[in-house]
Amino acid sequence: MPAFMPVGTQGTVKGLTVDQLRATGSQMILANTYHLAVRPGEQTVRQLGGLHAFSGWSGPMLTDSGGFQIFSLAQRARVTDEGVSFRSHVDGAALHLSPERVVAIQEALGSDIAMVLDHVVSLPSATAVVQEACRRTICWAERSLSVTTRADQALFGIVQGGMSAQLRRECASQLAKLDFAGYAIGGLSVGETPQQMVDMLAITCPHLPTDRPRYLMGVGRPQDLLEAIYLGVDMFDCVMPTRNGRNALAFTDRGTVRLRNRQYADDTGPLDPTCPCSACRHSRGYLRHLFVADEMLGPILVSIHNVTYYQRLMADAREAITVDRLGQFKEEKMRQWGE
Repeated sequence: MPAFMPVGTQGTVKGLTVDQLRATGSQMILANTYHLAVRPGEQTVRQLGGLHAFSGWSGPMLTDSGGFQIFSLAQRARVTDEGVSFRSHVDGAALHLSPERVVAIQEALGSDIAMVLDHVVSLPSATAVVQEACRRTICWAERSLSVTTRADQALFGIVQGGMSAQLRRECASQLAKLDFAGYAIGGLSVGETPQQMVDMLAITCPHLPTDRPRYLMGVGRPQDLLEAIYLGVDMFDCVMPTRNGRNALAFTDRGTVRLRNRQYADDTGPLDPTCPCSACRHSRGYLRHLFVADEMLGPILVSIHNVTYYQRLMADAREAITVDRLGQFKEEKMRQWGE
């Protein structure tokens, strides 16, 4: 059944307390291995009781491996089969992440789900570059499995392969043989079109085990989530609800609402009359005022609304699956969004 994880990169979902987060319907959140290893350090987190006690979040937590930082910090990084070496974005200190080191960090953090180190490349990239990254990702996955020590932490493999149908199939098939607790689909939402993403999911999902969760990393718009759910994806994470919330953009069934627009200055209606969140107790005019006045409550309230919207979408999708009408549900939502 599909689930969405708000992103708490530094051990916190930006602007939201754990109580506010629970009120959105969120059950699981994501934190980032690289960022927590850099600051405050995984041993500090362990000494403070592990990631759950450290953050105050009592529900399940997933830690990303830091593989995306290979992509996002590419100018600072040097990648070999041994691992990736780069400079910290915080203080410039030399850092090295290997598959084994990444597993050790996540075991110290104490997340419920850990991710293997993978090699993410930008799109489009030359076939040889994608092929090499795919080979390296499979090799790193094997090494990661060989060093796990915590029975209470599930390790997920990550499928790469760029926009190559052949490489996606091969990577998924090879990883499926390694018997991971779950499988992620990575290397998307890095420059391809929404249709290209759908095409790669349609190619990849049939080659992943049906009895293990499938996790699409870093995606995305509500439309993208529904397309992926229809193709068999179970888990999602994305900064979009909170990042857009901090920038006065709200998600609704009638599309996005850009609250800084002058048209909402005298609008007495809520963002969504059917939404139970705390933001929707206020008028659009008031929410706009908070952003124009640079009040911190504006980003907080709209972030709450957006995460609530995503969680309501997931709950509705789960219900549609239960009654065998996911296809109709997807079509109805797409029409509402004007897709």
